[in-house]
Amino acid sequence: MSAETAYHGEMGKQFAALATDNAYNAHTDRPAMLRLAGDVSGLQVLDLGCGAGHYAAELLKLGAAQVIGVEGSETLLHAAQERLGDGAILHHHDLEKPLTFLEDQSFDLAVMALVYHHIDGRGQLLAEIRRVLRPGGSLLVSTTHPTSDWTYFGGSYFADDRVELPLGNGLISYRRMTLETFLGELLGAGFVLQALAEPRATEEARLVDPRRYDKTHKQPLFLTVKLHRP
Repeated sequence: MSAETAYHGEMGKQFAALATDNAYNAHTDRPAMLRLAGDVSGLQVLDLGCGAGHYAAELLKLGAAQVIGVEGSETLLHAAQERLGDGAILHHHDLEKPLTFLEDQSFDLAVMALVYHHIDGRGQLLAEIRRVLRPGGSLLVSTTHPTSDWTYFGGSYFADDRVELPLGNGLISYRRMTLETFLGELLGAGFVLQALAEPRATEEARLVDPRRYDKTHKQPLFLTVKLHRP
């Protein structure tokens, strides 16, 4: 994320703890992303907005050859380092800025889990991802579901304003967008859509948080896509 929207300090610590075993991150978005990733054996993976390293840890367990994580929060990067040890290479970097430290066509898979809606310079970021992905590589992106944001915040479905949600003792900020905007930006950047999912919580979430488990099975909260880099 950017320096402004990254989860710093106490908020970062709270998010790192929550994301380990909560209904939404651990048992809805993460399983959906890993399912769409498919076989990652031997792949070079770029985890953008890697947070506390939860996705990177799973990708390494599934056989990824190497994971490079990029994160704008020093707090979350520290948590990721503790979780991953020497298993991944981690960079502290603002995703609003070019990925100049990464070489052209050096990754087979890029993962961006619940980060895209925090970024303002999305066109630049997508161009950078396309640059560092090898031809034939894949991009996985998850975001808040446009209809969920519309239901929660109200107003016009077509609004693209910044909104805020509580997290612990703070507020997280992101920009809501329509399905047309979300997919249009990804396709316009030269990626080809391969799969789309509106994930529901897994059975594990029923034990962790029955209310949120039921909610994900009644209304879409997240949107997950897999794209191909020609």
